[in-house]
Amino acid sequence: MSPSVPLIDLTSWFDGTGRERVAAEVDHALRESGFLLITGHGVPDELRARVRSRAREFFALPAEVKRRYAVTVGGRGWLPPGVEANGYAEGTETPPDLKESYSVGADAAVGVPEVDEFWFQPNVWPSEVPEFAAASREYMARMRELSDELLTVFAAALGLPADHFTRHTGHPTYTFNINWYPALNRVGAPEPGQFRIGPHTDFGTVTVLDRQAGVGGLQVCTSDGEWVDAPFDPAAFTVNIGDLMARWTGDRWRSTRHRVLPPSADAPDEDLVSLIFFYETDHDARIASLAPPLGRTAYPEVVASEYLRGKLDAITVAP
Repeated sequence: MSPSVPLIDLTSWFDGTGRERVAAEVDHALRESGFLLITGHGVPDELRARVRSRAREFFALPAEVKRRYAVTVGGRGWLPPGVEANGYAEGTETPPDLKESYSVGADAAVGVPEVDEFWFQPNVWPSEVPEFAAASREYMARMRELSDELLTVFAAALGLPADHFTRHTGHPTYTFNINWYPALNRVGAPEPGQFRIGPHTDFGTVTVLDRQAGVGGLQVCTSDGEWVDAPFDPAAFTVNIGDLMARWTGDRWRSTRHRVLPPSADAPDEDLVSLIFFYETDHDARIASLAPPLGRTAYPEVVASEYLRGKLDAITVAP
């Protein structure tokens, strides 16, 4: 396992036999890397496989069928090729990312129209894949439960009350993106500077990724600025924090740049499906940096939804 992205078994956290040790390992990983792999998470392999299988059924539909569900970044439905370029979040103009996505998320309205119409939109499900909705809803429920547990681990890692973070996730925003990275023989040779996902950091509190190994796979940028292949374990989730959590901890922890390599001529038939759960906070949570000695940087306080909306707007490719 790469020393820059450690593997942490959560079994002893859940059974109570090694909570301090797990919390210390997580703190070290987030300070040094911003990424870790977790096993012992309790999410069934069968559920992960079922969601991926249903997603592949959708992505295999004809383009004219998928277009019925087309949306732009932040919408609920199909994100076609060409609508997203994550490198823009860093201020870098890049070609669009070489992927398609199906995007769903939090849909329990809070009763404020201007909030609900963006953050709690009704989810849209393709009638052509009738089991897609049930599998995805079950997966999102497990991801929300796991994400809240990770936030509890985070609080323990910092010696804070157990609900320091989760007191702000009573009615959270979150997004579940299923990314399909088509094969080279389908999309053709990448343009200069084009990736399956361009270099970026995530925006929220914690991201939980179920990915497949591949030549055109995930890379993580080390603290020395070197791009390295992220390690893979089929039983593990890949976990990282986003910009909001880095602000919250006053830069004690790293929101780390990462990217997904373009399809490779060495594997022209390789296509991959990633399940990505982006967790955030209550839309109106006010995020203030932890003071020293925990935090190092005192960022101005932000309202979570306002901060995140600006990030999402930045990666949207104008039509």
